[in-house]
Amino acid sequence: MDVVDFDLSDRDFWAKPMTEREVAFERLRARETPAFFAEPEVDFLPPGPGYYALVKHADILEASRNPEVFASGNGGATSIPDMPAEFTEYFGSMINMDDPRHARLRRIVSRAFTPKMIKQFEADVETAASQIVDDLLAEGPGGDFVAQVAARLPLKIICDMMGIPERDYQFVFDRSNVILGGTDPEYAGDDISQVATLLLNAGMELQQLVQDLAAHRAENPTNDLTSSLVNANIDGERLTLQELGSFFILLVVAGNETTRNAISYGLRLLTNNPDQRALWLQDLDGHSPTAVEEIVRLAAPVNFMRRKATRDFEMNGHLYREGDKAVLYYWSANRDASVFDQPERFDITRSPNPHVGFGGPGPHFCLGAHLARREITVMFRELLRRVPGIEGGKPDRLHSSFINGIKHMECTF
Repeated sequence: MDVVDFDLSDRDFWAKPMTEREVAFERLRARETPAFFAEPEVDFLPPGPGYYALVKHADILEASRNPEVFASGNGGATSIPDMPAEFTEYFGSMINMDDPRHARLRRIVSRAFTPKMIKQFEADVETAASQIVDDLLAEGPGGDFVAQVAARLPLKIICDMMGIPERDYQFVFDRSNVILGGTDPEYAGDDISQVATLLLNAGMELQQLVQDLAAHRAENPTNDLTSSLVNANIDGERLTLQELGSFFILLVVAGNETTRNAISYGLRLLTNNPDQRALWLQDLDGHSPTAVEEIVRLAAPVNFMRRKATRDFEMNGHLYREGDKAVLYYWSANRDASVFDQPERFDITRSPNPHVGFGGPGPHFCLGAHLARREITVMFRELLRRVPGIEGGKPDRLHSSFINGIKHMECTF
């Protein structure tokens, strides 16, 4: 059991059938101590020291509850190799920071998400979901569910929140695909050496888009989130234009792509589990809260986040040394049989459901979890009410170790 004959750092591992991934992580969870892996090779970076793969629910909870030990900064949380500063600034914002800087940014941003604004977003979600299903029915079966449904709702809500006009939706969608596409040839092309350039260009273009809007909103404020953030003055502090641009990229990535993948996986789960579809249809509103949590658990849209130990620390019988890297595999924790009964089973009534699909407890828990839950709830309520027989075909999965994504999936009804 101590011999690991697969490599989580091998990009081809993440293109293997999902059944192989499940077996691999089950083997890792059965180990007494975390497995250690060499880091992925990156053309423009020197080799890193390697990392421990945290795959058990208990390990991820404890690491998340000790952010002063398992830090998110110093090379970034969204990449296993230490990334240059310009990458961590563009592609993570608060995710790649520790206190006190993280606390400052989160304090400013969270106060901009007032109850009044959240309530306004919820009404917008209802309207957008209804229109999306209208269009789906008009276009007929056989289309790409990801493009027609799953991607449209969170993209529209995020852009509307920020005040991005509809003419720029496709621009935002395309750049976010490049950022999260990683080394997937559909988004990065066949030349892996150009990935860094493509990522930086996409990040700079999104930065420029929101910074131009922010400059306008500073003089001509409206009721959108950009106006609130650029004019927010919390205890004498406000976001810089660089911070605002990075936060927008975070919103696009965390609030758009992850919700879209949860919705896509949700349809696939319902297709493969007709008994659970029938159960949900019996009581759409009653079963929605637990059904949405179960979708997020099994979809686990973000595979991992990385941490680095700031000092020697013993956790669950293993001693981590200062500087050690630990990669928190949320996807694996959500399938931990010591926490979830029959974890491979899709059960829309599962309760309690202590998944880590929105991250572990602590300062980095997803700020937009409430909005994401609302979007998934409303989208499936609208679909099941109006297109109850809709099914998703074989998913075309994103070739990525970071995002558990679906690029395309045919739908029939």
